[in-house]
Amino acid sequence: MSGRIIVAEDDPKQAELLRRYLDREGFDVFVVADGRNAVDEVRRRRPDLLVLDVMLPGLDGLDVWRILRHESEVPILMVTARVTEDDLLLGFDLGADDYITKPYSPRELVARVRGLLRRRS
Repeated sequence: MSGRIIVAEDDPKQAELLRRYLDREGFDVFVVADGRNAVDEVRRRRPDLLVLDVMLPGLDGLDVWRILRHESEVPILMVTARVTEDDLLLGFDLGADDYITKPYSPRELVARVRGLLRRRS
């Protein structure tokens, strides 16, 4: 499987781990570390999917989400340390295509990415 994926993650170790796992699966991966750059790069690169951490500097992930939902139909996989049911429901109410909480298995995240991209095509 192939496709362009933007990973918006401010933790360099997590970002690199995701980049390596997704790259190994044949995806073209671009990493950003803050919300403003996530919005800019989605507009510029027109990815097939956005992996979006909720807690980003600058614009947080929820703000990024709100902005992008008005101008793009890119599938968004939210990644967050927020684990309450209310957080999960808020994510889906805002229009999340999928939601995974930290800590997570990188292999599970890759499987969710593949599933989202299959449904999109």
